[in-house]
Amino acid sequence: RRHAAPPLLGDGALRRRFLDALPFEPTAAQRRVAAEIESDLARPHPMLRLVQGDVGSGKTVVAALAVLQAVEAGCQAALMAPTELLAEQHLNSFRAWLEPLGVPLLWLSGRLKGAARREAVARLREMGPGLVIGTHALFQEDVQYRDLGLVIVDEQHRFGVHQRLALRDKGDDGGSRPHQLVMTATPIPRTLAMTAYADLDLSVIDELPPGRQPVTTAAVPDSRREEVIGRIAAACREGRRVYWVCTLIEESEALQCQAATDTARELAERLEGVRVGLVHGRLAAPEKEAVMRAFAAGEIDLLVATTVIEVGVDVPEASLMIIENAERLGLAQLHQLRGRVGRGTRRSDCLLLYHPPLGETARARLAIMRETCDGFAIARRDLELRGPAELLGTRQAGLARMRIADLLRDSALIPKAARAAAELEAKAPECIDPLVRRWVSDAINYGHV
Repeated sequence: RRHAAPPLLGDGALRRRFLDALPFEPTAAQRRVAAEIESDLARPHPMLRLVQGDVGSGKTVVAALAVLQAVEAGCQAALMAPTELLAEQHLNSFRAWLEPLGVPLLWLSGRLKGAARREAVARLREMGPGLVIGTHALFQEDVQYRDLGLVIVDEQHRFGVHQRLALRDKGDDGGSRPHQLVMTATPIPRTLAMTAYADLDLSVIDELPPGRQPVTTAAVPDSRREEVIGRIAAACREGRRVYWVCTLIEESEALQCQAATDTARELAERLEGVRVGLVHGRLAAPEKEAVMRAFAAGEIDLLVATTVIEVGVDVPEASLMIIENAERLGLAQLHQLRGRVGRGTRRSDCLLLYHPPLGETARARLAIMRETCDGFAIARRDLELRGPAELLGTRQAGLARMRIADLLRDSALIPKAARAAAELEAKAPECIDPLVRRWVSDAINYGHV
């Protein structure tokens, strides 16, 4: 809060028109979080706020209100997503919302090449108040903003801290920094640590839209695969739409795509009358979009996919998911994948297919998934299983390198330490910098994102 930021004091006109045009009433939780963000953005120091809400809770509507406040104040906003699929979904949502309001919208992703990319970069430099949506391309060296007032990072744990710093620095003119809003459906251990220790304010959308049903989750050994395939046939006859997610232990996109291709072929042969689609990371963006549109429109009954659908897929009619080799995935990824179902009013199910015997950690992960759909509860259990990440550094798992404290053992001391820090800042501010240099050193930069 020692840094300056442009106070985003809009007149509210665009936000009122946006809310009036929505086909639903925002929930009380959405309104509360939007008010917290509105208050932050009006201040002359940078907002750094995490919005956590389970999949389907309406984080994007809250982000849209923040964007419109920035535009009303005469600034640009940037929304960065970790995958093309999620960025494209945001583009489609924001286009439907912002174009009727006359707000400029720009797309910039890694797949944009040659003249099209040069034109987009040039337009961004000249564009007035508006929104740019994209992936990692948003912070590349040749990308310059005219007046970046707000940075929104979706699924923030998918980006390294250096990447989030790079985007923030695009709006650092030496005198002020942009406001930052980070969003996630599953806080991971580092997020929890930074919430407890750093200047990261927390908002929770703890209310789902009316009519949403919790997802029933079961863990099933792969010896019952035949039974599961039979269940898919019955589900499709009932008019339900189904995901089958293929995962591999190797970090190889090529092998994952091949596994998904083989599975799609097998299921298409065995499930007569079921229309099977396939989506994976090696499909070109237009092909992926065409498959997802067909699935959403009901032209595909069963979608076989890699974990590329982990975020950014919203098909309310999908109500059954099978995750193959579920024991190989972490809790955050399992929770995100499961969040692709349960987005409508119909009862939804998630089957976690695993290959026995299970190790102790894998067994614990699958048990947690069966017990709860609550993202914060899952993150807390993940913290217990994996250990806190390095607090202000880039390491994701393992023990945090704290000099004395233990995040789990000393959790009750965290609020007291925060109050002590606030008192120190009020009564002896000259002591703060020496303490930070002694204990944190250059890693303090990571606390700014």
